[in-house]
Amino acid sequence: MLDGALATELENRGCDLRDPLWSARILIERPELIRAVHADYFAAGADVAITASYQASFEGFARRGIGAEEANALLRRSVELAAAARDAFWAEPRNRVGRRRPLVAASVGPYGAMLADGSEYRGHYGLARPALMDFHRPRMGALLAAGADLLACETIPCLDEALALAQLLAEFPGAEAWIAFSCRDDAHVCQGERFDDCLRALDGFGQVAAVGLNCTAPAHVVPLLTAGRAATAKPLLAYPNSGERYDPGGKCWHGAADARQFAAAARGWYAAGARLIGGCCRTGPAEIAAIAAWARAAAA
Repeated sequence: MLDGALATELENRGCDLRDPLWSARILIERPELIRAVHADYFAAGADVAITASYQASFEGFARRGIGAEEANALLRRSVELAAAARDAFWAEPRNRVGRRRPLVAASVGPYGAMLADGSEYRGHYGLARPALMDFHRPRMGALLAAGADLLACETIPCLDEALALAQLLAEFPGAEAWIAFSCRDDAHVCQGERFDDCLRALDGFGQVAAVGLNCTAPAHVVPLLTAGRAATAKPLLAYPNSGERYDPGGKCWHGAADARQFAAAARGWYAAGARLIGGCCRTGPAEIAAIAAWARAAAA
């Protein structure tokens, strides 16, 4: 079980995320709220916490006048907050019953997240792979040095960025990551490459522990996973958004979420091959608790 959206829960607790740093802004202003959200997801049944570093980068912090040393400390803080919530949860004996010790997955958002213009849902950056590697390298290094159990490379809109991330892992021996694509329909990632071709291209990278999709409409998940299952031997993951529609121009969502409907759909994702399941934007602890209740009952 993965967790659900971090930003949605921070907004529910009064945070204003209308900022190019998005949820990373709260690393500066109210880090205790981030730890509280992680704690709520563990209590709901999550086995993995994804850190508040999706939109955190040295370049993004620099635009706010934050130097490299402080930026590195903020990236480290994102991991430490999740780890502190995990350790406090695991220190309670009752929380260990029927559970595995949760992991901390450090979020590595795409280059487009740093641009803060919705590019993670379009791709077409105009950057060569070496430039993408140069962008991701220092952040990946900082997050791994902070003690993350693995990296969550997520909302990746194109194959070239995924390959840049996969190749970079070789510079960090012992590190593992999952790579999750943002997808636009039943067959294609956001930039337009076929989803199954993207998974097939990553199959030979041993440090890529799992592949799949996130921040994608739930209606597309089963067809994507069905194609993906035939393309890779790696475990598949799915943590789509709630099904609401995001307007990147207005930076807002349209529609309504339904935790029960989301949890019911997750059963279909499992049947289609997903073995790591959670939620992305506009999901919360209610969705994770509902999926976890079904999953643990099915395993009993």
